Amino acid sequence: MKRPGLKDVAEKAGVSIATVSYVINNTPSQSLSPETIKRVNDAIKELGYIPNLAARTLVNNKSNLLGVLIPQTESGKELMFSNPFYGDFMSAAEYTARKSGYHIMISGADSGQTYAEVARTRGLDGVIVVGMNDDEECRQLKTLNIPVVLVDSYCEVSGFHRVGVDDMQGGYMATKYLLEKGLRRIAHVTGHVNDRGVNFLRHKGYEKALGEYGVSPVKSLLLSGEVSFEYGCEMGEYLAGMDERPDGVFVSADILAVGLCMGLRGRGVKVPKDISVIGFDDSLLSKTCDPPLTTIHQDVAAKGAEAVKLLINENHTLQNKVFPLTLVERGSVR
Repeated sequence: MKRPGLKDVAEKAGVSIATVSYVINNTPSQSLSPETIKRVNDAIKELGYIPNLAARTLVNNKSNLLGVLIPQTESGKELMFSNPFYGDFMSAAEYTARKSGYHIMISGADSGQTYAEVARTRGLDGVIVVGMNDDEECRQLKTLNIPVVLVDSYCEVSGFHRVGVDDMQGGYMATKYLLEKGLRRIAHVTGHVNDRGVNFLRHKGYEKALGEYGVSPVKSLLLSGEVSFEYGCEMGEYLAGMDERPDGVFVSADILAVGLCMGLRGRGVKVPKDISVIGFDDSLLSKTCDPPLTTIHQDVAAKGAEAVKLLINENHTLQNKVFPLTLVERGSVR
């Protein structure tokens, strides 16, 4: 069966093709009577007409499509959706966008492909980039001439809206809490620690808290790798097998911390009786973990919603939104 087009809708409603286009695109410069608008919408409904979004983009130079570019765990691997952080972030971003008539496209970047290339080929009205620390990537994003919001990103290129938390303060808060409980041999399990970024800053906060208590960092207690449940399990087993175990662990993400607790438990090490564990994020996993996880709370959903609002509100004054962090005490620290 032939798909109905603008001409079919116009004939059904008894109006011109241009009038149908004005109604579909809600063209503000055209004054149409309520009766005409109703006839067109009734015809669209009766015929089952579906607007061609690609054609509308060409006409209006606006796609109502926003991009969210998310890092991959490693080149060629899947996006990091096993981490609840991204589910919470995307759920809020998608809902906020949909309420304002926008849709969300989610993508990573293939090997050798930049985030800017991904955005440019999709005709996006705006881009949210999560975890961007590469200055050259940021410089290329500036050439897009569309709004860009950087989330949890630490590139040094200016000219972007930014949304995040004080990651160094979060690492400090978590480690200081363990120190206040009398723990001194504290490990840090985290994602890859580079020379900048979320993991780097949370580790600097960890070191700052240790220094205030006169505790020197122990190189063998910094364990960095993938932010995944599996890596957490692996590190839990590793710590359980150490001759001199830590008495506390600051873990830079709840998904890692839950895996760590399972790895420890599998080797007969009890949390918090033998080793205390504190996480970061306050995801749903932290509440369902056994024992429930003490963690640093960040409002991930608010970050997702705010990033979308900064794109669609067309605020030309650059914003740097830093959300607060709070400590949530549960049962994983003695």
